[in-house]
Amino acid sequence: MHLMLWRAFLICLCLAQPVHACRTALILTMDVSQSVDPGEYRLQIDGLAAALRDPEIAEILVRDQVALSVIQWSGVDAQEVSLDWTQMVSPSHVHLFASAVERLPRAFVMSNTAPAEALRHALRHFDSGPNCARRVIDMSGDGTPNAGGEVRQMRRAAERSGVTVNGLAIEGLGRAITNFYQRNVITADGFVETARGHRDYARAIRRKILREISSVFG
Repeated sequence: MHLMLWRAFLICLCLAQPVHACRTALILTMDVSQSVDPGEYRLQIDGLAAALRDPEIAEILVRDQVALSVIQWSGVDAQEVSLDWTQMVSPSHVHLFASAVERLPRAFVMSNTAPAEALRHALRHFDSGPNCARRVIDMSGDGTPNAGGEVRQMRRAAERSGVTVNGLAIEGLGRAITNFYQRNVITADGFVETARGHRDYARAIRRKILREISSVFG
């Protein structure tokens, strides 16, 4: 089914279901900068879809009426809301959202890495989302900035807004990306999950989402 039809169907399904209190609004961001080749992009979207279908995760998503959205990001002017806000009101919502993730066309190619602009775009996207008890940005990437503004400034903006930013660092060799996310990207209440290359992304994103939606808050 064409992606636009998937989006329309998800919207119709949401309107047909009673919407209950939302515990978490979670933005899943995907790095699609030029350092990510086509095979690595495929590993990301397949890994994310598999994580959403995981029985333990799917159960919590529905139980807590979690609202999900997907943003692809790259350079300074390269951010796209690829899947808009959808609240996980039933198992059907989870299944359809995961299927839509699998069918996502890549938004950008041959573009730089500008995480500050990606964070700014994600923060603004909460304005159009549901009123949830928690707001979380799942920031993933495989590189440090080579374009854009100051990442720490956007981290401070997130903290002032009460938004949690967590990181998924996709490493090559060493811990350079993990260290960058720990020092510059995540908020004081956030954490970093490390993937040992794109082939480890599926394991890491499952672990990360499970930790994000299972966390206890006041």
